[in-house]
Amino acid sequence: MTLVSLLGYSAATLTTLGLVPQVVRTIKTRDTRGISLWMYAMLSLGTFLWVVYGILLNSWPIVIANALACILLLIVLFMKIKLG
Repeated sequence: MTLVSLLGYSAATLTTLGLVPQVVRTIKTRDTRGISLWMYAMLSLGTFLWVVYGILLNSWPIVIANALACILLLIVLFMKIKLG
């Protein structure tokens, strides 16, 4: 593994794991009042576009990190829409 790939996977891991505490808290408390619908909608769309971009570049750190991040963001977004 090259240093550049290691850097990419490290950044991907940290930014994706950064979303986990909010997802866990939202699932546990079912409280979405402090969560911005538009922020999560835009971030979800943005991470989806990063996945497409990563696929086009054949860049697995970009694809994997953003696919996982998109899933986590969509969980919170779905709960925000469902619970208000």
